[in-house]
Amino acid sequence: MSALLLLTLVLGLLALRQNIIVVLLAAAGYVHFVWGDGNLEYLAEDLWISLDNALLLAIPMFLLAGNIMTRGSIARRLIDLAIAVTRPIPGGLAVATILSCAIFAAISGSSPVTLLAVGTILYPALIENGYGKRFALGALTSGGTLGIIIPPSIPLILYGVVTETSISDLFVAGIVPGILIASVLALYSWWTNRHLPAQNFDISEFAGALRKGAWAMLLPLILLGGIYTGYFSATEAAAVALFYALFVEIVIHRELKPIDFFDTAVDTAKLLGMLFPIVAVALSLKTILTIEEIPDQLALWISTIATSKIVFLLMVTVFLLIVGCMFDVISAILILAPLLLIPAMGYGINPVHFGIIMVINLEIGFLTPPVGLNLIVAMTAFRESFGEICRAVLPFIVLILGVLLLVTFVPQTALFFLK
Repeated sequence: MSALLLLTLVLGLLALRQNIIVVLLAAAGYVHFVWGDGNLEYLAEDLWISLDNALLLAIPMFLLAGNIMTRGSIARRLIDLAIAVTRPIPGGLAVATILSCAIFAAISGSSPVTLLAVGTILYPALIENGYGKRFALGALTSGGTLGIIIPPSIPLILYGVVTETSISDLFVAGIVPGILIASVLALYSWWTNRHLPAQNFDISEFAGALRKGAWAMLLPLILLGGIYTGYFSATEAAAVALFYALFVEIVIHRELKPIDFFDTAVDTAKLLGMLFPIVAVALSLKTILTIEEIPDQLALWISTIATSKIVFLLMVTVFLLIVGCMFDVISAILILAPLLLIPAMGYGINPVHFGIIMVINLEIGFLTPPVGLNLIVAMTAFRESFGEICRAVLPFIVLILGVLLLVTFVPQTALFFLK
């Protein structure tokens, strides 16, 4: 009866279009009051304890590093290098668009940041060079979603925190799926624009772009190499990324001034001020739900419906695709990951593999109405109608769905590099 009232409370608040923090706080308060000892003072204490986690330090450092690189010149230099490399390919600028999104995603960890950093530069270039407006909108909007699967990824960090799964393993597991998605999108972009003429390879342009972008290209190699070899943890990788971004932009490129760093830090703090309260309440709710064995009861209920591992994975995929249409990826992971992981493990699914499945599913949610974040960001950045952008991303959604099914039913695509 209490669980039914909790579900009614959550759905009622969502129907009233309340902010997710209000929904989670009401749910946590109800759970503490009904299943606890009726003393809500423990809720405040639990919120503090939930944030007392060293793994969460990676989030502000990765976000700040990404914002520094966006405000500086790293984005422009990476894009120039991608353009120089793909110039001899018919429709090369389309391929450069996807490559730029993939590379920048690997150093920013954020989908909207990737979309804005690459899109504001390449959208006008695509239109001016004869690429269709609908293709340009679709490629940039969908390419931006690579920011949540290619490490470092904020959603993967949050999944690791709430499920107590190794974040370093999640980062390594995201490499192959991220490359697969980027490759499929790049091939489609080339095929769609293969009628456009190729240009002569300019060795001087390439050499200049490589020289200017060399420091930026080193960062993903340092981060992933350090994590994969075990030289540093995900949190230490975040500190390395922040120091490296500051060093490159201030000392080498000399395009970031102290006042710029202050403004960037303030913008990052504002974003964290919205994110961390949600994280604290979600972790508090997760703790008491675990104590009351709610995930175990859910696992038992699911086992009566899903007759096999394949049926379970199909059910989860459909469910998460629907959830991605209505919730942002952070809220969905914080609420659902602890609940779904236990039944998944009951079917013998690796927690790291399940995390990658979950994030790719929710990545598609960035491109689906009504709450597709990238759709909203693209609508604002490119000043196009919501409906036009939705139509533009349709073929890209189909392609990402294909990769999702491959990763879901061939676990080694995600677990290949894990020791």
